[in-house]
Amino acid sequence: MRTRIKICGLTREVDVDAAVAAGVDAIGLVLYAHSPRAVSLERAAVLARRLPAFVTPVALFVNATRAEVEAACAALPAVLLQFHGDEMPTDCASYGRPYVRAARMTRGFDLLDFARQYADAQGLVLDAHVQGYGGGGKVFDWSLVPHGVPHRLVLSGGLNAVNVTDGMVKVRPWAVDVSSGVESAKGIKDAAAIRRFCQVVREADARIAAHAPTS
Repeated sequence: MRTRIKICGLTREVDVDAAVAAGVDAIGLVLYAHSPRAVSLERAAVLARRLPAFVTPVALFVNATRAEVEAACAALPAVLLQFHGDEMPTDCASYGRPYVRAARMTRGFDLLDFARQYADAQGLVLDAHVQGYGGGGKVFDWSLVPHGVPHRLVLSGGLNAVNVTDGMVKVRPWAVDVSSGVESAKGIKDAAAIRRFCQVVREADARIAAHAPTS
């Protein structure tokens, strides 16, 4: 299995180009004004137009209005929606678009029940429970992830080239999502760090495959 890679919080054309050149599967555009990595919808559309086929733009929302989400769907035709606030299952599903839902991992949080509530999500983004809504660069306790979650899992929260292999081995996610771990400053990505992160993920894939049981 090839672990998918998403680089989140992109704000500059040069960073989009670096992510694409490194072989990422998706980029995240933060449409949440209180984030230091926020971009306007107009800016998000400009950045998304640089993407080649098969690289997905992901729009991140935190308790956005319906009008804001609908405007993003219109401006970004190929967009995948990512809900990172307090959105209910009916809210997320009401746009008729594929979406992923963030789960704020902490001790006592029932991920299996959460997954059942968001049964039609394309995946669950597992992030640290921090003040505010994500983007804190904090790693959560990966042992909190139970077996048998009926969703594709996206491992997030404080990942970087040093710790992503350990996270992949322990969680076996479908995808990994990095932001601060490939930055030189908030919202400013480092091309070399992006390349290194992607390289480490591919090496971890090979390591996991080499140790997989054969039938």
